[in-house]
Amino acid sequence: MIPPKEVENLLKTFRSHNLDHRVLIEDLAPFVQAQRAENLQKKQFIQLPHIDVLGAFYTHSEINEYLNSLPERFPKRVQLKQFGWSYERRPLKVLTITNGDGKRDKPVIVIDGTVHAREWISPSMALYIIQQLLDNYSENQELLEDYNWVIMPVVNADGYEYSHTESRYWRKTRRPTSNPECVGTDINRNFGYEWGHDEGSSSDPCEDNYRGERTFDQPESQVLRDVLLNYKGRLNFYLSLHSYGNKFLLPWGYTSVFPDRYQDMMSVADAGAKAIVHSTNGIYSWGSTYYVLYPTSGDTADFALGVVNATVAMTMELPAAGFMGFDPWVSHIERLVTESWVGVRAMAAEVIRTYAA
Repeated sequence: MIPPKEVENLLKTFRSHNLDHRVLIEDLAPFVQAQRAENLQKKQFIQLPHIDVLGAFYTHSEINEYLNSLPERFPKRVQLKQFGWSYERRPLKVLTITNGDGKRDKPVIVIDGTVHAREWISPSMALYIIQQLLDNYSENQELLEDYNWVIMPVVNADGYEYSHTESRYWRKTRRPTSNPECVGTDINRNFGYEWGHDEGSSSDPCEDNYRGERTFDQPESQVLRDVLLNYKGRLNFYLSLHSYGNKFLLPWGYTSVFPDRYQDMMSVADAGAKAIVHSTNGIYSWGSTYYVLYPTSGDTADFALGVVNATVAMTMELPAAGFMGFDPWVSHIERLVTESWVGVRAMAAEVIRTYAA
């Protein structure tokens, strides 16, 4: 993963810290090419707008084609809105799922995916949740009785497309920066709550956690901000899907201090972790982002709690697979999303039980 011109500097760093190392793979390109070929081959048998979530990874345009088909299939239960455009003018769409009773102003569960481009299991998980709520409605109708679900499968559309076509491990957006050599901003450091801390983000456009020149200077973060603010006063559960790490990450990311509702949020995460371990023996860690992962500033969950006043706000780091953790094979999708759904469902049920409409 190191550019050839940087290898000698890296080795000097290893030596200066007395760090042993070994090369696991000489060239990652054939691995990525094989995954891409497998994915394209699997999609040959799928007729859009139908998709088989477990059968392939889908591009942003393919996901949108599927989303566009849902209001016709479920006219009383689905609403699709476009909240804006990406920098490269890709439409950013948000799906609302209800039980069709027509009641207005229900509390909502908001779920987003693909804030980071390379985390392909994130949109797969969002699509799987959609299918559970729509195609398996009879099994999950209690989750929709008093709550609406608002799901945005792809936030970082440009970066996600770029990871499909050019650079598999791309993380950021594709908007140019002040440095012509370095493109993109980390959406999850660009939100306007405690933005700009050097502990938890970077002011360097070449870093993967570059926070941008100012808050919300990315059209994609503006769209997600507007989605969250649209439900202020009704947002009882905000969940951002990431990979990887088997973690439920709660606010705050910017400080070691715990928020007022920390124990309430811990109870929700605890329900998800227990459900997963009982179902698959999957082990999750949960707690403050600052402690469980590392410091972050300007992230979406902190904004959802600190500005939108969500009752519960959380980032879910889905399990790792593939060579780098971000790069599962198609054959891994079913295991990853079915296990993760057990946790998401249990946490949603806990929120619904605790915070009745």
